[in-house]
Amino acid sequence: MKTCLITGGAGFIGSHLADALIHKGYRVVIIDNLSTGRRENVNPKAFFHKTNIQNPRVSRIFQKEKPFAVFHFAAHIEARKSVGDPIADALSNICGTLSILEQCRKYNVKRFVFASSGGEVYGDAKDIPTPETYDPAPVSPYGVAKLAAEKYIEAYEKLYSISPLILRLGNVYGPRQNPKGEAGVVAIFTGAMLQKTGFFIHGDGKQTKDYIFIDDVIEAIMKAWRKNKSGIFNIGTGKETSVNEIFLQLRKLTRSETDPRHVSPPLILFRRGALSITKAKRQLHWKPKTVLEKGLYKTVAWFKK
Repeated sequence: MKTCLITGGAGFIGSHLADALIHKGYRVVIIDNLSTGRRENVNPKAFFHKTNIQNPRVSRIFQKEKPFAVFHFAAHIEARKSVGDPIADALSNICGTLSILEQCRKYNVKRFVFASSGGEVYGDAKDIPTPETYDPAPVSPYGVAKLAAEKYIEAYEKLYSISPLILRLGNVYGPRQNPKGEAGVVAIFTGAMLQKTGFFIHGDGKQTKDYIFIDDVIEAIMKAWRKNKSGIFNIGTGKETSVNEIFLQLRKLTRSETDPRHVSPPLILFRRGALSITKAKRQLHWKPKTVLEKGLYKTVAWFKK
């Protein structure tokens, strides 16, 4: 049984990926410090190690488990908080990535899959939907760190023949997403509406993002990886959806009567965002299957449970 190692495997996306890999017959090893991930997300068939990805113990885990592929999904994912503490963000997203890359070099792991951010790496893009060929111009320290991590990965590809797959993800939503963070407006709104607590919208709420359901993301990762693809791929829907539209649909699904407060937008707020998925359609033979209404319905149903 081939071993796949997932950093951040107790988190939102990482835990769904672990389930998919186990379903396909792979042995899965998870490294997660549970700072945002949850132990109950971990598949009982996975081998779990609770530790930080920069802990020296990680080297011993690589030596013992002997993974043939690494999926690096552990990260600090809150762009607005990265503005307030860019050093902490860089330590997690740049130094953390470097630590895992070094283990791959040391133990001759050639397959490396990295979760980057389509929304933050491109910055305030003028081309919508934005293709992979667009010149990245991140504004937030989080976006800068993700782009820097991509460049380190590409350097390791040239220096040590690591085969990297870099996935620039849209705004992923769905079951298991943390409603207490800043990274997922769908989870935050759903949690607040069901618990009847207050919440806010930045600015007028007309800003758009590319919202993609978790099941479609996992299918894209599995297709790209099993086809042995390398390089950079956008994974999104190619469609813009405003925050106001998300709010209205969730209010209907939760039967909430709560109205949000509108607050001043942060410095890093972009007016528009959507990812071109032409490359993924052409090379991966993949496209998202879940329409927004269905994805939100499934998400709310999970949160209710």
